[in-house]
Amino acid sequence: IIEGGRRPLVVIAEDVDGEALSTLVVNKMRGTLNCVAIKAPGFGERRKALLEDIAVLTGATVISNDVGLRLDGVELSHLGSARRLVALKDESTIIEGRGPEQAVKERAEQLRVQIEETTSDYDREKLQERMASLVGGVAVIKVGGATEPEIHERKSRTEDALSATRAAVEEGIVPGGGVAIVRAEQVLDDMESTLDDDEALGVRLVKQALSAPLILISENAGHPGEVILDGVRKGEGDWGFDAELGEFCAMMERGIVDPVKVTRSALQNAGSIAGLMLTTEAVITEIPEEKPLPQDVQDFMHD
Repeated sequence: IIEGGRRPLVVIAEDVDGEALSTLVVNKMRGTLNCVAIKAPGFGERRKALLEDIAVLTGATVISNDVGLRLDGVELSHLGSARRLVALKDESTIIEGRGPEQAVKERAEQLRVQIEETTSDYDREKLQERMASLVGGVAVIKVGGATEPEIHERKSRTEDALSATRAAVEEGIVPGGGVAIVRAEQVLDDMESTLDDDEALGVRLVKQALSAPLILISENAGHPGEVILDGVRKGEGDWGFDAELGEFCAMMERGIVDPVKVTRSALQNAGSIAGLMLTTEAVITEIPEEKPLPQDVQDFMHD
């Protein structure tokens, strides 16, 4: 390896200690060989499977007694390669492995079949993680700004966008701007007619709550919430209101969407909190103080 052009060496193994570790450290400190040792991920059979995934991704060969290979018999042809590898304290990322594309596709197809056949939710989740690591891409996002607060604000926005994207990939998307949960009112309309007075009142309260996000978004943008809500209810599907441009439109075409997971979790959490409040004898809260609008704003609204 040293004679072949001083390419960096990455060793991924179940454990690296003793003479092997000392050799790597000495060569690293002397500048003879740029190297890093990484503890293999996972445990037991899953660790073996993950090492095989890495080997396929990089075009390497797993050195193991299981396949009849010993460490003293390793040749350069057994090594794989990648454009870049980032090794941190708790995680490592292989970027653009140079393994044969066909081999990667076949490995991914094997995992896809295993995902379909398994009956264990845990195994399915781990298999999905392996397939995502094998066929997924890696992006490096650099966030900058003129001042420290600006950098933190942009970083926060970027992290929010990443979280929303991951949620969207996991469960899909629905029209945003509060449209999706307004459309959910239709289910409650059918339910209300079959319930008695008290339960029907509860359904009406839920319907009122479902329209609150759309009304709030509209009013925050300076538009009449109830009027906008009426316009959305008259439409169908993803017909909604673009609060930024102040016009009705097809939300999906405009890219105004919400992750299903976020919308679903919000409804479930709201229902859980409402149920808790109904079964609790006392609730401590703070009543917001209504502050009058500034005089110039009142004059503008009257004009």
